[in-house]
Amino acid sequence: MGPMYYIGLDVHKRVISFCVKEGSGKIHAEGSIPATRCELDRWLKTLPQPWSAAMEATMFTGWIYDHLKPHAAALKVAHPLMLRAIALAKKKNDRIDAGKICDCLRCDFLPECYMAPTALRELRRTLRYRNLLVRQMVQMKNKIAMLLMEAGVSYNKQRLHKAGYFRELLATNPDIDEGLSSLLRCCRETVVRLERTESALARSLERDPRLHDRVERLMTIPAVGRITALTWALEVGEVERFSSIRKAISYCGLCGTERSSANTVQRTPLSKQRNKHLQTTLIEAAKMAPRYSPALALLYDRERQKGNANRATLAVARKLVAYLMAVDRRQEYFLTGRLEASAAA
Repeated sequence: MGPMYYIGLDVHKRVISFCVKEGSGKIHAEGSIPATRCELDRWLKTLPQPWSAAMEATMFTGWIYDHLKPHAAALKVAHPLMLRAIALAKKKNDRIDAGKICDCLRCDFLPECYMAPTALRELRRTLRYRNLLVRQMVQMKNKIAMLLMEAGVSYNKQRLHKAGYFRELLATNPDIDEGLSSLLRCCRETVVRLERTESALARSLERDPRLHDRVERLMTIPAVGRITALTWALEVGEVERFSSIRKAISYCGLCGTERSSANTVQRTPLSKQRNKHLQTTLIEAAKMAPRYSPALALLYDRERQKGNANRATLAVARKLVAYLMAVDRRQEYFLTGRLEASAAA
């Protein structure tokens, strides 16, 4: 094995800037290549061996990481918010950014972030696409209600999106003219199509052999349903990467940042540095959890008596994270007393 070469990559949609340095910091090569697999293959043949590389996390990082991984001695992905050497630079361009990423890797100062296995990222992409369909479905349902309100049509809010009631409303209400009726039917057909696609995607994820057993265990926790379990499994990935429940809670965005100086400690609102998909799902689950678990209902009531319902919901969400961590670590079904003691520890 010869001396290690270090490569910094500044990744963009069409171009990848690179900087290759020796361990001493001497530049071996630098430049840019088109961001295609063919050009990457040609570039790989020109690299000295062995080499390790680093790149910033972007929406284009995944396929480049998978393509380079088999050829690299080590390949790392940097957290973009923590690359202060780039963010605070007075002079900034792609060549300089690639060089600074290379220096961070060479000096072991790279703020590395977690890169999930390829198979897990593919399943996560499917789940996030399913979440997009749900948002579009809600938008279409809201549009149906808005069209009826614009025309001054009275309707039953609880039954509006039931198929039978919707057909009856269009057939019998004299205030709905032909133009409005066609728009409402179009919206309804879109909602039905989105519902079917969303259900099919969720079922395919739940039945996937890589997730099935894990999801079954997570669903034994009170108030944790299919989507919450899938979201936890796919967004967290390998639960072993969290050394404590506190770190998992921080990753889920269920705590605020802390700013302290001397004897002054300031707590800020919920941090924006979080996994927004997990945060949304866990808070929604926490709002329903007191109905299904006496222990979580007691926790909610105790926190609610302090005067803030939102903080009570966050306390329940944090307890759900503790339950999820305990089940995932032990790889056992939920047992109330045993896992509550494990989560508290």
